[in-house]
Amino acid sequence: MIVRLAAVTLLAWLAGFVWFAIFLPQPLDGRPTDAIVVLTGGAGRIDRGLALLEQGAAKRMLISGVDRSVRPVELAAQYKAPERLFACCITLGREAIDTRSNALETARWLERRDYQTVRLITTDWHMRRAALELHQALPGRVSIVYDAVPSRPSLTMLLREYNKYLLRRIAALIGI
Repeated sequence: MIVRLAAVTLLAWLAGFVWFAIFLPQPLDGRPTDAIVVLTGGAGRIDRGLALLEQGAAKRMLISGVDRSVRPVELAAQYKAPERLFACCITLGREAIDTRSNALETARWLERRDYQTVRLITTDWHMRRAALELHQALPGRVSIVYDAVPSRPSLTMLLREYNKYLLRRIAALIGI
């Protein structure tokens, strides 16, 4: 009986991993939202957010998880973006150190501005866990659209992220 239970558990985990790895979230079109939230930590994320902001897809953007020593002028230079964009429309979130604190920082930022729609930008392999954390932190009235930055994650990266995602789902179910 124990062997059967272990085999069923392993098969369920494996089927879930296959789903997780094959059906990674995809980029979204340029539909407008009130705000854009970019989670730092992966290539192409800030570039995607800046491009959408410049196209008028949102009024404001939060870059969550920025190091305290980074100045807006440095980011503008690094990403070849107009400094006026950073002055008027971009907030650098410096409180977050992980995905969970990204979600809490984002929720506080959105609440202060009373936005109703937000575009979440992160890497495709990270999107499901980031979305889970953000759903837990945000009030139900805020609508989230997911805009994944495509990547080529390694098998190790996918395994690690899938296991983190499962652990966070379990923690959420028991209220942690």
